[in-house]
Amino acid sequence: MPLSRRQDLIRALPYARRYARALTGSQPRGDLLVAESLRGLAVAEAGPMPARQCLYQWISRQFRQNPASDAETLSVLERKLLLLTSLEELTTAQAARVVDIEEAEAVEILAHAHAGLRKVAQTSILIIEDEPIIAMDIEDLVRWCGHEVAGVAATEADAVELARQTKPGLILADINLGAGGDGANAVASILRHHMAPVIFVTAYPERLLTGEAIEPAFVITKPFEPMTLAIATYQAVTGGPRIT
Repeated sequence: MPLSRRQDLIRALPYARRYARALTGSQPRGDLLVAESLRGLAVAEAGPMPARQCLYQWISRQFRQNPASDAETLSVLERKLLLLTSLEELTTAQAARVVDIEEAEAVEILAHAHAGLRKVAQTSILIIEDEPIIAMDIEDLVRWCGHEVAGVAATEADAVELARQTKPGLILADINLGAGGDGANAVASILRHHMAPVIFVTAYPERLLTGEAIEPAFVITKPFEPMTLAIATYQAVTGGPRIT
């Protein structure tokens, strides 16, 4: 593999990890999927797509799930397209190429998927965010997605106490809480006593997905669109498609 291509793939790794983890609902399974995709890319002939999109394509092709149960609202293809266009910010045309379908078909599938998001099982969400205006915006988005707000915490201590009182079904946490501490530390403390899926919010996802420490399965980038949060909460609440 040419050195320039290898460097492009290294730069794309944090985003590939984010996509794979969101798709599988698991850090270990997502990282295994990325590793398998990298091995395939290493011996494959380079195509016309940028390295980052090539990684998305290999991950998408390698990912498999058992047949969906009646309780699952979205198909695996719908999930892939939603994650690629909202979480990874690809255009519909780019996402269609990644999953090997025509753009017109992708447009139809995405329209159906957006409607299906509102049917997700509801849960209560604890918001950990120190900026009041951002916290209010997130509260509105959480309710728009059909969920309840368990509480809003601006500090580590408040987050741990609120989680103890409310036992939320999902935690949505900012990393940097300013003078109030660290969102990751708050989550670590909460998870010692109450297990719940976690979505981390950060302006610098590549700094969080380095492969050097325990990392989250779900990461969204600040600032984010309402649909991005809707998709992330869907994936976190449903646990992602089951792996064969």
